[in-house]
Amino acid sequence: PSAALALLCGSAAAVVVWKWLGKRQIQKKIEEARITRDEGVKKMAKAVQKFREQVPSVQTDAILSLPLLELTGRLREGSLSPRTVLYTYLEKALEVTQQTNCLRHFIPECEEQLQEIQWRSEKGLLYGIPVSIKDHIGHKGHLSTCGLVQCLDTLVQEDSVLVKVLKRQGAIPFAMTNVPQSLFNYDCSNPIFGQTLNPFNHQKSPGGSSGGEGALIAGGGSILGIGSDIGGSIRLPSSFCGLCGLKPTAERLSLLSGLGTRLLNVDVCSCPTPVPCALGPMARDVDSLALCMKALLCKEMFQLDPTVPPIPFDEEVYSSSAPLRVGYYDTDGYFPLPPCMRRAVRETKRALEAAGHQLVPFSPPRIHYVMTELFLKTFFADGGHAWLDMFTGDIVDPNLKPQVNCCKIPRLGKKLLALILKPLQFLLLLKVKNVAMVFICRSVKEMWNHHHQTQVYRTEFIARWRELQLDVMLCPVLGPAFTTGYPGKLLTAISSTMLYNVLNFPAGVVPVSTVTEADEEELKLYQGCCDDPWDRTLKQAVAGAVGLPVALQCVALPWQEELCLRFMKEVETLSLEK
Repeated sequence: PSAALALLCGSAAAVVVWKWLGKRQIQKKIEEARITRDEGVKKMAKAVQKFREQVPSVQTDAILSLPLLELTGRLREGSLSPRTVLYTYLEKALEVTQQTNCLRHFIPECEEQLQEIQWRSEKGLLYGIPVSIKDHIGHKGHLSTCGLVQCLDTLVQEDSVLVKVLKRQGAIPFAMTNVPQSLFNYDCSNPIFGQTLNPFNHQKSPGGSSGGEGALIAGGGSILGIGSDIGGSIRLPSSFCGLCGLKPTAERLSLLSGLGTRLLNVDVCSCPTPVPCALGPMARDVDSLALCMKALLCKEMFQLDPTVPPIPFDEEVYSSSAPLRVGYYDTDGYFPLPPCMRRAVRETKRALEAAGHQLVPFSPPRIHYVMTELFLKTFFADGGHAWLDMFTGDIVDPNLKPQVNCCKIPRLGKKLLALILKPLQFLLLLKVKNVAMVFICRSVKEMWNHHHQTQVYRTEFIARWRELQLDVMLCPVLGPAFTTGYPGKLLTAISSTMLYNVLNFPAGVVPVSTVTEADEEELKLYQGCCDDPWDRTLKQAVAGAVGLPVALQCVALPWQEELCLRFMKEVETLSLEK
């Protein structure tokens, strides 16, 4: 007995030591990554200082205030140099990241790209434009971390197709921006690089998962950025930060890394075909999004990735002024949004009618079914095991612990939980932040059926759209900006954006207003659907938002990005005329 006891104690001690060593190794990797980032920031600060000493008379504010279309014109005619513009934005990005922690890393090769474009005989559509890119979009010689420690060891060997095309169009990628751990959160924090803050209110989140992009652009440190969207990851940061952002049809822009493989975030999210990821632009105005899409939809993109349909940007559609037939709704009936977001839809509806457009009421079908059976079941068909594997040998970010802990419940426990909650599904509207994770595909046949049901729903939605002879859709988007930490408590509040990932429709966000004192007073009366804990949590999440941006969402049918952007431009113009 004494020998057995000694063996047991020795084994327990060995396990404790092994875990301690593992945590120490993780912490060492995190510290090294932070040191590398800080050294990069210092190096860039020195380069900016050197430029300032050489060219002390730069009118920084004037350059930063130029819209993208005007800036490209000034660069092409030569009244501004790419070098002056690059260092002006580098200096501003240093300032913004000091306040918001939005940058994961500067791209020192931007100085090489600057030299290269100045020797070219042909200037691209984005000649001399500094562009920021989301952490996981591959850039040669840099990490693609997704906020995960296991991704800190491997440098990207070749530029992704999208980065190659940006460079060929004369753009200068200069910074990579922060993301939430594993990308599966619409806050923006990870254990390696920390929490990114909203530039308008540091108590608020910039949204996610393209939150670093949102904070950097809204803070003035970038004029154009590239994000990704698989549940709202471009549109939510755009809503929270008062930007314009476009989620295209998933296959309209290349998702390939330079080595011909899918971008890492598709693997991280364990995303099968039914709900595809999309890359898209984020900027301060709609014209900037249109210019970016026009630049990317070029023969270089189609040659580098033959899976992208060779459909150039249709300028005629974007420039049209013909009246539109617009479907609209201010709630999807699943997760009622705060009063200010619904107000934005109603006010914009009246403005569109006054401008000569025809507005038609629309009700999205079966959103409860879409949210649980189609969207969340896509990501957690295996009970979340593939997602949990991402955290092996890692520290879980506090904002993700509710989801991670739920996925760790044994399968039998999930089945029992599903049986207990099934009678309450209608009452709770399935808003329990992690309940949907009990919806597991138990066989290959069931998975195929799930794929089929997604296609059936798309067909049903399009049929209703065509029956009403709609051109575009006006609808709400989640907002205003949540207080940091709250997005992880309200995973299923993203129904407003998630729907158009399931449908794979192009969808964009446009800021149209700000939160008023009257909105804040009305929020006090908000009860949601049931005045249940999730409704009350949403109320807490958005409180204290006076002055923050209020946005809405514009949608078109698949492959009609130009029409979506044209509608966004109309909404933007009308909002500025108020």
